[in-house]
Formats: sequence, structure tokens, C-alpha cells
Amino acid sequence: MNSNSVNRLKVLLENIPTLLLEISEDLFSIKINSSKWSKKEILGHLIDSAANNHQRFIRGQFENIPTIKYDQNKWNELNHYQQLESKHIIQLWTIYNQHLLEILKRIPEENLCMELNVGNEINVTLQFLMDDYLLHLEHHLKQIVDYKF
Repeated sequence: MNSNSVNRLKVLLENIPTLLLEISEDLFSIKINSSKWSKKEILGHLIDSAANNHQRFIRGQFENIPTIKYDQNKWNELNHYQQLESKHIIQLWTIYNQHLLEILKRIPEENLCMELNVGNEINVTLQFLMDDYLLHLEHHLKQIVDYKF
């Protein structure tokens, strides 16, 4: 188990959902221009990241260097986050990450060095992906809420 990633995700899950629910539907939906994501779409992107990292966290423990990549713009577009209610997106982000927290808690230490390919020329370890997942979450959550990480 990676206690740093687990602890960071636990803190986010204890604090972020309440902050997200305080954002009005109008503010959550604003797009500054057509090429930029709204707060809804940013949170949707984090759900898509959770879905893809879920695959990585599981398959990375038993497959030999699986390749798991995704087109973030197509995932966001085809999930239609902009048209969904904010509450729905917030609940989905929360429950998905609660599930990932339980997975991360239970990854055996010896599996953290297993390698995966995320669509580039360099393989990365499961440990790297766990840490990177939290950095990615924190980066995008800062775009949505004012929170000290």
C-alpha cells in the first residue's frame, strides 16, 4: 500500500465534495470559450481519469505491461458532462474515488513496481501511476475550487 497516495486521496474525499456542492449550477456550467472545459467538464475529466486509472490499478497487477490509454477530449465529449446536473457529476466523482481509495489501500507492496504503458514510449510503475493520479486530481481540483493542497 502507498500510504502517501492513500492519505492524500482520503483527505480530498473528506473535503472536496462539500466544496463542490457549494458551487452554483450556473458557475459550474460556465465555459469561458468553446475550446475550454467548464468546471463540470473538468470534474468529468477527473471521472474519466478515474475510470482509466481503475483499469490501470487492476490490470497493472496481473497483466504483463498492459497498454491503457485514452482520448480525454472524446471521453469528455461523449460522456456529455456539460449537459448533466452538477450534483450527478459530483456524486459520481465522489463514489468512484471512494472505490479507488479502497483499491489503493489493498495493493500489495510487491505489486507497486509492476510496469504499465499509458501510450508513450516509456513504461511506468504502478507506484508512479498512483502518485501521478493524485497530482493530476489536485491540479484539476485547484481549477474548480479554492483549496490548499
